[in-house]
Amino acid sequence: MVKIKAGVLGATGAVGQRFIEGLKNHPWFDLTSVAASERSAGKKYKDAAKWRLESELPADIAEMTVVNVDPKEVDADIVFSALPSDEAKTAEPAFAQAGMAVASNTSSYRMVADVPLLIPECNADHIGMIKVQQEKRGWEGYLTTNPNCTTVMFCLPLKPLMKFGIETVHLASMQAVSGAGYEGVPSMAILGNVIPYIGGEEEKVEMEAQKILGKFDGEKFVDAPFTVSASCHRVPVMDGHTEAVWVTMRENPTPAEVKKAMRDFDAGLKGLPTEPEVPLAVMEEIDRPQPRLDRNKGRGMTVSVGRIRPGVTGVKFICMGHNTVRGAAGASILNAELLHKKGLL
Repeated sequence: MVKIKAGVLGATGAVGQRFIEGLKNHPWFDLTSVAASERSAGKKYKDAAKWRLESELPADIAEMTVVNVDPKEVDADIVFSALPSDEAKTAEPAFAQAGMAVASNTSSYRMVADVPLLIPECNADHIGMIKVQQEKRGWEGYLTTNPNCTTVMFCLPLKPLMKFGIETVHLASMQAVSGAGYEGVPSMAILGNVIPYIGGEEEKVEMEAQKILGKFDGEKFVDAPFTVSASCHRVPVMDGHTEAVWVTMRENPTPAEVKKAMRDFDAGLKGLPTEPEVPLAVMEEIDRPQPRLDRNKGRGMTVSVGRIRPGVTGVKFICMGHNTVRGAAGASILNAELLHKKGLL
């Protein structure tokens, strides 16, 4: 099998390193380019990036030369973007215009009308927008995105509940420090502390779910008919976002019916290398899920759900997943696998 050439934009950062980890032995993709800022370009990757993951930096990738974030320098059919949002606004369209597929983890284009915001288990049919996007913009390539790391964790358990007629969603997040990047939260600010504000996070969470769980009518996305209200908090956990969720539904299912719907959920994504055997794991232990115990389920791609119980109205539960894997790099790689399966790569 001839592998698809893949590049990583923003390869030296925390999410960029997760992209490299997910691509290093991938059966479909061959990592051919690592790109980063001008201060890193021209250096060996091992000298430009301080590797911060538990796994070892593969020797062949360590010796790769970092190139500039420029379509003329990146040798790839698809690029995975972990760029800062401001840089992504100009760089990502340039790669799409140059004929490459772009699988972006950045927030810059998530809510743009002709850009798919994908969780393959939830809205695989939204890739139909790619043709509309290409025709509208005159691009040879195209741009897709994955959601905010917080959005992924509660959208996946909401998907099997859509049949009950979701009306309102309230959530409180307890977000790991890795979500802010290696230098994002000073240790003196977070140790022994909770920070009850993450800039822009609540707004992203409150908008993205409606797009993801809405419909694609062949020309445009139609938002799902429910509201989301979020309060987001940074906690002293390394990896793994935990979220408390309250859901009201028109049919008012019991907790037992909610559990059954989640356990019976079949996304129909067999054969995608990054898709875990169990994407949505329902746990019975009273004190689970927990980041330390459960974030690496399904190689970090499983979302765990527990404490499903009645609320004052509706049902409430706890969900948790690995924010830099399921909520970032792994999500983009899974999107790319879906695109390949559908003949778009």
